[in-house]
Amino acid sequence: MPQQSEADRLPITTGAPTRRRWLLFIHQLPSHPSNLRVTTWRRLQQIGAIPLKQAVYALPDTADAREDFEWLKTEVGAAGGDASVFAADNVDAWSDGALVDEFRRVRQELYEELARDVEQALKRAASTRRPKGTRAPAIRRLLDIFRERLVAAEKIDFFGSAGRDRVLASLRHLEERIEGTSPQPAPAGHGDHSGRMASFQGRVWITRPRPGVDRMASAWLIRRFIDRQARFGFAADRDAVPDHGVPFDMFGVEFSHHAGGCTFETLCAVFDINGPALQRIAAIVHDLDLKDGRFGAPECSTVGAMIEGLQLAYHSDDALLEQGMTLFDSLYRSFEQSSRATGPRVAARPRRARTSAGKPRPRKRGR
Repeated sequence: MPQQSEADRLPITTGAPTRRRWLLFIHQLPSHPSNLRVTTWRRLQQIGAIPLKQAVYALPDTADAREDFEWLKTEVGAAGGDASVFAADNVDAWSDGALVDEFRRVRQELYEELARDVEQALKRAASTRRPKGTRAPAIRRLLDIFRERLVAAEKIDFFGSAGRDRVLASLRHLEERIEGTSPQPAPAGHGDHSGRMASFQGRVWITRPRPGVDRMASAWLIRRFIDRQARFGFAADRDAVPDHGVPFDMFGVEFSHHAGGCTFETLCAVFDINGPALQRIAAIVHDLDLKDGRFGAPECSTVGAMIEGLQLAYHSDDALLEQGMTLFDSLYRSFEQSSRATGPRVAARPRRARTSAGKPRPRKRGR
């Protein structure tokens, strides 16, 4: 295998993290005009600043953030107020980790609000019957609004907050409902599995920050079955992935959601990886990630709670991903042992329809 140069290697986090720098916006507003306070608050929300105390807001120190604060400073000054912008290596009563967590918490709430709105629209679309081949203009316009809201949320999601996957999955389901189309087919080229796997050895696999269930499980699957020497890195989207990197669980890439399945299922299909234990893991990952209850996997609540705990316990994305991979390796070993002891087990099945009395309908016997 050819040696990679230092320039080709993605930096891996080791040792003590580099301290972040922050921008602080401190302002004082006049009593008139009365709407200036609301206007300023809305602008601070739009650029993603979080409040530290009354009239003090923070952003990560970037060129875009500095420009946003400087423009707002000019607007406040023109309205008769006073504002200052400061750069700081630390903020009183806030550690770097606490500030990052607060940014992620606020953005997660934003994603959750958007996801609820999309899911409500999806329920309305599902309950509305219309002639085949026609469209619902009002819901189509609503879909465009949801997409605009997602773009705005992603722009100010500086630290890769949880919740974005749920929004993307709901938007995809809503679009399929509106268009009356089937899910996007899985990527082609599944024939030569061994040849494909040989071309993905010793690679750097790139995914989005703050890994959740699908990214954790997919990373474990990659290192366990596809690329034993796999290294992992993070990027905000596919455009930020370096040329030598292999993106996964990102919008618009090969190894992502396809045909109504999650990234874990796509990887299993592309590289022909299967088995009873993997089927059980795939059911858990699918139900937790897509939240459609397709398999009714009974382990979902426990695994979901463990992943939430890991996300709270680890600020480093590298450490979080490694711990998540350990979690899924433990699940696989347990399921493998159970499979050997009791024989193959169906991971999960769609739930049987029930009669009005609440009893399962009897299955029809084959002739």
